[in-house]
Amino acid sequence: MADGTWDHFFNAYAHVTAGHGRLSPRNAATEIDRLILTAWREKLSVYMELPSDIAYLEIEVPTSPLALAHSPSDPERLRSCVAAIAERLSAATSPAILADTEADRFGVARDLMILAEKIQAPIAVNDAAKAVIDETFAYYLGIYNGKASEPQVRQAIETSDCLLAIGYRPIEVTTADFTASLPANTIHARGHSVDVGDDNYQAVTLKDVLKGVIDAVSRVTNRGPRQVAAAVTAARNHGDGAAKLTQVAYWQAMRGYLREGDVLFVDNGTSYALFGLKFPPKCTFVGSVNWGSIGYSVGALLGTLTAAPERHHILFVGDGSFQVTAQELSTILRHDHKPVIFLINNGGYTIERGYLGKNETYNDIANCAYADLPKVFRPDTSARSFVVETVQDLQNALSAPNDTMIFVESIMDTNDVLAPVINSSNKGADLDYGPRGPQRRDNMQLRPPT
Repeated sequence: MADGTWDHFFNAYAHVTAGHGRLSPRNAATEIDRLILTAWREKLSVYMELPSDIAYLEIEVPTSPLALAHSPSDPERLRSCVAAIAERLSAATSPAILADTEADRFGVARDLMILAEKIQAPIAVNDAAKAVIDETFAYYLGIYNGKASEPQVRQAIETSDCLLAIGYRPIEVTTADFTASLPANTIHARGHSVDVGDDNYQAVTLKDVLKGVIDAVSRVTNRGPRQVAAAVTAARNHGDGAAKLTQVAYWQAMRGYLREGDVLFVDNGTSYALFGLKFPPKCTFVGSVNWGSIGYSVGALLGTLTAAPERHHILFVGDGSFQVTAQELSTILRHDHKPVIFLINNGGYTIERGYLGKNETYNDIANCAYADLPKVFRPDTSARSFVVETVQDLQNALSAPNDTMIFVESIMDTNDVLAPVINSSNKGADLDYGPRGPQRRDNMQLRPPT
């Protein structure tokens, strides 16, 4: 910071990590192990600071490899916790399960599905945990997002007489601006602790708790599976192939394009319509849901391509978000990765037009020849690029073989947005500015058709 101290970034990271440490020759062996174990056990980031002028030094290190293992659950607390949860679930007439991202991070999604099937309870997720539960599972209910939820999802969660919530974190994005209303007696289970009523159980792992509960509850046979329709409805056909491409036709076509095991990215904007699609089994969903960081998905795509190049990666991004981190495309091309990138070119920050400034220039961006960018970043690329303006254009792009990168730029009307996305923006503006804010002036927002 040019003020002669070295602590600012070290202290800043302390607020956003599960552990932090500055390495020295004396503490490096223990601190490195401590921070790695913390990251692995808590499933959260850590900050390890290594001064460059000591990085080359050799130190004494342990002879045995670091054992990545959770501390075992306290046996008595585990027994008491399992008994308390099992008793409540067994007595309930309308139990339900709500999963946040901890269900994925702590590897218990399969356990939750086994429990749901055994007690015949519906299981929902919040936005951040989409695809954590197999969406073809008979007891999968959908996304719970407060008042923005589908009616059957909201009723099942909010009226449950025994709701088991896994790592639930209520923020404005996952609660439709804090309109979520969980039952007062909700059981809150986290990675290493559980709240059951007034009792708090520490030193128990989520995996151990769920395995114990599955064994302890009796199988239910009188409630039956609950199948739920997709959250966003769309036309049942793609319409006239020569017709101008619309958001409805676009997302309806994507329903048929997704395949089992896909890695799917959503960036912040009109691509949020992806939340309304029912995913095939074994898909992985990646998005900056909690933070709302536009452009996040392009860099994250590079990360997952590096981690799992054998999988099929699909990015859904808008023009505004893409411009923030477009340069990451060059690294993706340099490593010869083969993702499919669907970019919506609608002339700027359309989702923000639903907040405020429908026709204001601050929601406009400079237009780019997006489909030409693979050639710009790598002139010898074999990537296939498409500029899509009609339904037939889109179908042609979707039929292209994915033996190289596919880049699809879809031209759409600036004001064309699915109703759920517009509603979310309108409600966000009401939360930010209040009922008498500037968004209430004439023609200041995109609004869903009446």
